[in-house]
Amino acid sequence: MRRITALFVIALVLAVLVGRSAISSGVSVNGSTVSGTEVRAELSAIAASPTLQCYLTAIAPASFAAGGGSSTMAASGVAAWSNLRIEGMAIDQYVRGQLHYVPGSDLVKAQTSLELEMSQAAASNQLSCPGTAAQALAAMTPSMRATEVLAQAESLYLVSKLNSTIPLTLSALRAYYDAHRSNYDTICISVAEVPTADVTAFAAAQAKGATVSALAKKFSIDPSAARGGVYGCYGPTSTYYAAVRADAGTTPLNTFPKSPLSTTNNGVTYALYVAATKRIPTPFTGAEAAVLADVRTLNATSANTLKNDILSRAVIAVDPAFGRWALGTNGPSVFAPALPSTSDVPGSTTLTAPSALNYQ
Repeated sequence: MRRITALFVIALVLAVLVGRSAISSGVSVNGSTVSGTEVRAELSAIAASPTLQCYLTAIAPASFAAGGGSSTMAASGVAAWSNLRIEGMAIDQYVRGQLHYVPGSDLVKAQTSLELEMSQAAASNQLSCPGTAAQALAAMTPSMRATEVLAQAESLYLVSKLNSTIPLTLSALRAYYDAHRSNYDTICISVAEVPTADVTAFAAAQAKGATVSALAKKFSIDPSAARGGVYGCYGPTSTYYAAVRADAGTTPLNTFPKSPLSTTNNGVTYALYVAATKRIPTPFTGAEAAVLADVRTLNATSANTLKNDILSRAVIAVDPAFGRWALGTNGPSVFAPALPSTSDVPGSTTLTAPSALNYQ
């Protein structure tokens, strides 16, 4: 009996130790682990630096603000950082094991690349960060900074080995531009912001041959209606070019699309019609930045496909304190635990922030 009791006690102690180990294990990829202590130190560095928080938000859109209690961070930020760490670890194992990558002098180039990527991400997301990307890296702990620079070097190396990768050289960018010239036209647009109650009447007038100008003047509530919807012209150097290019779509010139977009103004949703009224060819020198951004996006898409494949095959473990590993619409990743539903809470109020047109 005593022996059985002793064995039971030993088993109980082992279970407690295993439980403590699991709780403090941090994040693990194929048996390679970053301890909970190290992850918490990294999160503390992020919490202490508004500059670092801003640039991380640009790269991995999430809230890295303080959480509900002292010395805590919002769950979305913790999960986003855990996800970045896991992706870095998985890619590290792949490029070292499968591609036999050995880091060297390219780490200097990788740091410059990482700072540039952070700066571009902040600009693309219209974030005015309180400091430079270099200062954001300086706010990291030494080991954290070294890890991120190494992860950037490995990502660059991985992308360079993909058959679908377009080299970021001047000749390759020019060749891509030559094959996609119309994608970089300067686009002049007219818009119509139409109340949902008037969409049927708008469509009927359009079917009868009403012009873009006439439709905007009659149905649009946007100030541009007085000008027949004329909104402006946007070239590849414009901050809003990508949005204008996407919204104008492939609809013929001077024609509103039959299926509108939607926009919210002062909490009210409207149908948004965008028509390209003129397209002006842009020389490569004026489109180079947009071409570079597009090529980087294409390369990133190819790399993301491989990354998801790597992650799908990996054995991932995440301390529940740092998020939950699951399969989402964009592939496997770390998620913040879902909050309880508020749909049945009496008196709850939904606040909708106004978002008017922002082609400025």
